[in-house]
Amino acid sequence: MARTGHTIRRRTAAAIAQRTDNRTVRPGTEGFGARLRYAFDNSMARGTPALIAWLFLMTLVLVLAFAIFDLIFGLRDEDLGFWSETFQSLMHALDPGTVAGDTGSWRFLITMLVLTIAGLFVVSALIGVISAGIDNRIADLRRGRSLVLETDHTVILGWSSSIFTVISELTIANESRRRPVIVVLADRDKVEMEDELRAKVPELRGTRVVCRSGAPSSIDDLAIARPGKARAVVVLSPEGNVDPTGLDADSEVIKTLLALRAADPDGTGPRIVAQLRDPANLEVARLIGRDRPGQLALLDVRETVARLIVQTSRQSGAAAVYRELFDFDGDEIYFMTDHALASSTYAQAQLHFESLTVIGLTGPEGVVLNPTADTVVGDRALVVVAEDDSVLQGAVVSATDVRTEAFGTAQPEPPHPDHTVLIGWNERAPVVVRELDAFAAPGATLTIVAAYGEPALPATDNLTVTVVHDDTTRRGVLEAHLGGNPERVIVLCYSDHLLGEVADAKTLITLLHVRDILGRAGNDAPVVSEMVDDHNRELAQVADIDDVVVSGEIVSLVLTQLAEDARIEPVLHELLRAEGSEVYLRPSEWYIAPGSEISWSTVVASASRRNETAIGYSSASLADGGSAFGVVVNPPKSHALTVESGDRIVVLAED
Repeated sequence: MARTGHTIRRRTAAAIAQRTDNRTVRPGTEGFGARLRYAFDNSMARGTPALIAWLFLMTLVLVLAFAIFDLIFGLRDEDLGFWSETFQSLMHALDPGTVAGDTGSWRFLITMLVLTIAGLFVVSALIGVISAGIDNRIADLRRGRSLVLETDHTVILGWSSSIFTVISELTIANESRRRPVIVVLADRDKVEMEDELRAKVPELRGTRVVCRSGAPSSIDDLAIARPGKARAVVVLSPEGNVDPTGLDADSEVIKTLLALRAADPDGTGPRIVAQLRDPANLEVARLIGRDRPGQLALLDVRETVARLIVQTSRQSGAAAVYRELFDFDGDEIYFMTDHALASSTYAQAQLHFESLTVIGLTGPEGVVLNPTADTVVGDRALVVVAEDDSVLQGAVVSATDVRTEAFGTAQPEPPHPDHTVLIGWNERAPVVVRELDAFAAPGATLTIVAAYGEPALPATDNLTVTVVHDDTTRRGVLEAHLGGNPERVIVLCYSDHLLGEVADAKTLITLLHVRDILGRAGNDAPVVSEMVDDHNRELAQVADIDDVVVSGEIVSLVLTQLAEDARIEPVLHELLRAEGSEVYLRPSEWYIAPGSEISWSTVVASASRRNETAIGYSSASLADGGSAFGVVVNPPKSHALTVESGDRIVVLAED
């Protein structure tokens, strides 16, 4: 019996549920009230405008109802007519103070009091709705999700420490533009981005920076920045892992490049410049722009920084020259297509302009830096170093004479095997070793001392490499490996294993020991260091360091140059590779007899006879800020100087 009772109850419940479900879902059985509630719910879901519309409708109904009521029952002592009565009712509904001035029968006063109280509820609700709507709008603006209505702007996708240098350089490059705009799209809070940019890039020089929140690899979020209407797009590589799953930075860059391609199906969009940290990912990234030549430029961060470190280690002051050429504050590289030097040789072109330094030629066959002196210019454009592109038009012709009797007669010594000490290890170190090997004479040696990481050495042809695992901040360890009188010392930061500030702190401790050990031994070998944070450069100068390469800074400068002018890509590639012509700071006596008073045109002519291109000079007398050298790039041809022993000439040369 108990089981039967339970069975009956279950069947009864199931039947009731079935009837209820059938009643709910059977078409045509919904009541008018349900449909009305459904329509009301849908209208309310439209947000603040719908709420304001409903409150307006309620106010209208309320005012009309009381106006008609007053007219029908004659509550007011005087007959105002329908429209005047409606207006008075509206004033009572909106302004509670209106009731204080009413006179008449008690029925009229009570009616107006009820209208005023009802109006208070409506007005209060309206104020609340408007306030909530404004708060929601402010929250939307804070989220940075509104569409950017700009054209001919520069778009920066992603966020890293490089963004501050990139924006700072772009503001300098934009000074000649009308109302320039930079749009930043990153997966960060809009207000936080604006506050950080305001603190670290205080001077925008008339450029307006617009920040938006969104994932650069999302096509929908990407549309917010309108990259299709931009003149250039810069894709930054995020620092570290972009999410807890371990998705690496290059993968995020490649996804962003794919999103940009999807947003530009016809290939008419702007030039795109992207940075990659691992050279192994360059090939797959190039596939994205394989059918759009010239639209996509890829910067290999690891190769660029490593090559600059090697170039700087071989001659102190090289980093200062590269900074001068790569940034927009001072002299930089431009292309001059309108000139009258088609029948001139490269040597004659070098001496032609007063305030321009010709460093190469570019044409359909590509860029050639420092061609031979007898190369005819022809119809090719000139690669020049100038203060600004505005000076290219109507450039002044030099009238300075060359003093051939002041030419130097000293000859360079033949290359010989030397010894280098590399302290520290990171992802750029294998490239540093490879580049050192490319410049080294057969029989040269390299000692690597590292506390972190497992050095994976590339194959070397000229270098004999020794690897030591030890604490590079201990003086005894450094003394043991610096006692062989090395010709150069390179100190790399442990950026792969430690946070930026901690890595720089260890580097600074190592530098203090290194310079003191070399000084006590009477060894003036150049010491070059790599830093993560540019602010630590000044601290390194206390240790009397010859040069400091800030990896993020140099990458940012190159990125900005590539974004501003696509033609500069092969020039930068030529300057930083071991093959071809590179920057050298060579003894001045190779070019000018010591003590001679000459003009800069004489130095240019002397370098040209050696098939070299003089672009500046370095003198200890010009050094400031604690630096061991002072570099001048692109001096005028009439610039007078007295060459002293110890001065150096900055040239482009093949070896």
